[in-house]
Amino acid sequence: MLFICYPKCTTCKRAKNWLDENNVKYTQRDIANDNPTYDELKGWYEKSGLPLKKFFNTSGMLYKEMQLKDKLASMSEDEQLKLLATNGMLVKRPIVVKGDVVLVGFKEEQWKEKL
Repeated sequence: MLFICYPKCTTCKRAKNWLDENNVKYTQRDIANDNPTYDELKGWYEKSGLPLKKFFNTSGMLYKEMQLKDKLASMSEDEQLKLLATNGMLVKRPIVVKGDVVLVGFKEEQWKEKL
């Protein structure tokens, strides 16, 4: 299982603690140092069943600085995926990838059910 996070993020810390407390084995990846690629993001998006907007870190400074709230609607999915692949700080985290299961953000009930 792959656990993609930003170590300074409080939500990511809570998620990591939950994984550790529940003895879930994972490989940790720092999204700031090892940004997801276009192909990874495309695959995760397709497996997740979520709208692509859910992959954006809408509360992040970079998202706000780039005024993406206004721009995403006019961008194609391909353009959005390419944009996400440019900077890990644009991507919502944590992300968990386990086979065909892709979870974005930390929702404890969802994690209990899926992991």
